Amino acid sequence: MGIRFDFVYWQMMFQLLQMNYEIVYLSPDEREVWLQSTRERKAPLVRLVRTDMDWGVSLKNDMNRALVAVDEWRKRQFRRQLQVINVYVMMYPPVDDWELYVERPFTTERVHMQTYVMHLYNMYDVLHKLSTQFHQSLKVYVPDDSPMLQQELQTFKQHVLSFAERMYENERRIFERGKARFTYVFIALQIVMFFILEWNGGSTNTLTLIQYGAKFNPLILQGEWWRFFTPIVLHIGFLHLFMNTFALYYLGPLVEKLYGSFRFLFIYLFAGFAGSLASFLFSSSVSAGASGAIFGCFGALLYFGKAKPHIFFRTIGMNVITVIGINLAFGLVVPNIDNAGHIGGLIGGFLAANIVHFPKERVRFGQWFAALFTAVVTLICLYIGFQRPPADQAQLILALSKQYIDEREYGQAEQMLTLIHEQDAEAYKADFLRAYIHIQQKDYDDAKQYLYDAIEKNNRFHEAYYYLALLYAEEKNYEKAKQAAERALQLEPNNEQYQRLLLELEQLL
Repeated sequence: MGIRFDFVYWQMMFQLLQMNYEIVYLSPDEREVWLQSTRERKAPLVRLVRTDMDWGVSLKNDMNRALVAVDEWRKRQFRRQLQVINVYVMMYPPVDDWELYVERPFTTERVHMQTYVMHLYNMYDVLHKLSTQFHQSLKVYVPDDSPMLQQELQTFKQHVLSFAERMYENERRIFERGKARFTYVFIALQIVMFFILEWNGGSTNTLTLIQYGAKFNPLILQGEWWRFFTPIVLHIGFLHLFMNTFALYYLGPLVEKLYGSFRFLFIYLFAGFAGSLASFLFSSSVSAGASGAIFGCFGALLYFGKAKPHIFFRTIGMNVITVIGINLAFGLVVPNIDNAGHIGGLIGGFLAANIVHFPKERVRFGQWFAALFTAVVTLICLYIGFQRPPADQAQLILALSKQYIDEREYGQAEQMLTLIHEQDAEAYKADFLRAYIHIQQKDYDDAKQYLYDAIEKNNRFHEAYYYLALLYAEEKNYEKAKQAAERALQLEPNNEQYQRLLLELEQLL
């Protein structure tokens, strides 16, 4: 008779598999199985147990053990609450008063477990109750005794396990929908660009970074829109390159295989753009790196978790959420990390994944809505970024211009100085640097004009008077040179350089 109820146990397992449940645990002796729904995350976990118990206390002890075990599983799956249907398949019920143990559910703060004991005398009644809970009819039968029953059972078991294996294989193929092509292209690009930066001034040189496309707000405001994308392949120093390359090497293939190569390309580039856009909105510093795009890969995995939570939390979910949390916390604690770019990339990757969805799957309304929503949000962010008053970056621009001047890159310096507006409080310093450039180019007339412009903006700018004195002295106009030197010394009485110049001019006069 026992083998006939083994058939009942395996029939129930098979019907649940056909109802889009999947096996999450099968005991070594195959007499206990846990199944969860592949369609509905809130659907109850089903525990089937093929056992024969003589006493109710054994049933109670097993129920307590099961309650602890499923609660641990709930925590690993990040489930706030868990409903459990716990079914014992027995030939005969325990001989004592066992019913009191299953009258009410066993519960903890987070787990609600309803237990059913199915045996020879109540099988159809329990099946009716379970069918009501699952909203789908469950039908099993007790086979007749037969000399071939053991062999038939083994054949049926193999059929059920093969069916479950095919379901598992179909699930596994979700992570193998493409090959990691573009991941390695981007890794190669960022390594090549790192050496190019090193050979042309250094990857930590701000001027070099700007020259090769780093995110720099003033130049974006001047129309250099490509700076939303070019920072993706630029890195500041070897450690920055190593960390991002390491992250991309492990994360990129997973996302590219999950979504396919061209969907990955769209996700990666859009996430990189979104990271640069967020940095443009919330940070005025020069920035570069693949971090926004890499966080976009995390965003794409979060979308996978939203679309297929049962697979996500059973496979990569815990690791993904933990790593995201660690990286965001690290960015908040460690200075000079562009958190706006990281968060922007994370959101961008999530939205991009919503748009492309998965290969050979379509959620047309959801995808169109995601595309429309993303386009509207992107346009609003761009409008805000280009219409709001620019952040005061005059000090940074002046410092970069001085670096260009030190390297005799006068054209680059002048182009940089054009980013400072005439009404800016630091505009007089920009005029002074322009004058210095023209002095180096021996264009003294324009140099004098720029010095006068600087004095007009700030009549207490003693360096401008000093250089005017030098220019007039060069032209042998010693009277005007003396006047300018006197004004410089009046503003800075203790400056020995000014004192010497004035003395020399008085002697010449």
